[in-house]
Amino acid sequence: MKKTLLIAASLLLLMTFTPKVKAQEMSTGLDIYSSYVWRGIKFGTGPAFQPSVEFSAGGFALGAWGSYCVSDNEAPEADLYASYGFDLGENASLSLTVTDYYFPAPGTEYFNGNNHYFEPMVGIGAGPFSFSAAYMFYDGAGTNGNGSGDIYLEAAVTAGPVDITLGGGNGQYSMKNDAGFDICNIGISTSKEVKITDSFSLPVSGAVILNPSYNTLNVVVGISL
Repeated sequence: MKKTLLIAASLLLLMTFTPKVKAQEMSTGLDIYSSYVWRGIKFGTGPAFQPSVEFSAGGFALGAWGSYCVSDNEAPEADLYASYGFDLGENASLSLTVTDYYFPAPGTEYFNGNNHYFEPMVGIGAGPFSFSAAYMFYDGAGTNGNGSGDIYLEAAVTAGPVDITLGGGNGQYSMKNDAGFDICNIGISTSKEVKITDSFSLPVSGAVILNPSYNTLNVVVGISL
């Protein structure tokens, strides 16, 4: 509970002390995917509805994101996040993000439950290349069984209409009981706009994702509303 309150206080402070800028926006969205795959790991069964709400001002963003599968094995998720992006010039950027992953299991309460995972992440972009590093901890204790947090590293490149991703980690990221680092996310994805009418197009995306740590392959297609 203390960690949850700490994250909530940090998000409020970030929002309070963000410089006042003219470009402020509140946006909402809904993605519908054939299945929910996160960094190579599949959650739940059946199609997933993923709503989002975000407030942005300049480089700052504060938002909420969820995922709910259409099946008995729903694997519900409701996350809060805060991020700030820096434009470094010459097609280079730096982003800092803090996410509270919350899994509302039956019988648990938001403030008293133990289903929160906290993840600070840094991302760097340079032209078509990007790199991100994340660190996850659970209720103040290590999740990989050795008393330390879990690490995830990911590199990606955009080649024309295709994005290629290579990611790996330990603990919660590879879902292994030991602290060993494994490649868990090898993905190739693409997207396009499907014209419905002269004034409306539907964004469609698809990905093929191999997880060597799980020895699984997933093909995912989705639309954004």
